[in-house]
Amino acid sequence: MFIHLGGEKIIRASELIAIFDLSIEKSSKVSKQFVTYASKEKRVEVIGEEESKSLVVTQSKVYYSPISSMTLKKRAHQLLTT
Repeated sequence: MFIHLGGEKIIRASELIAIFDLSIEKSSKVSKQFVTYASKEKRVEVIGEEESKSLVVTQSKVYYSPISSMTLKKRAHQLLTT
């Protein structure tokens, strides 16, 4: 199964680790450090040109998605319960 993250980006549901609201970057020092490290490793991808609303962590990358974390979580939940 696949999850659409916005734009033309689709990932395998099995690769998904976590979905966060983008505000976590500002409120959590640990998450900011994690994203900084991923960026240095060139494992961060911004999807589309719209303002990012969520942070999606997979086994290989961190994505900034223009789709809200609630919408992405609903999509992931539908796949897991089907």
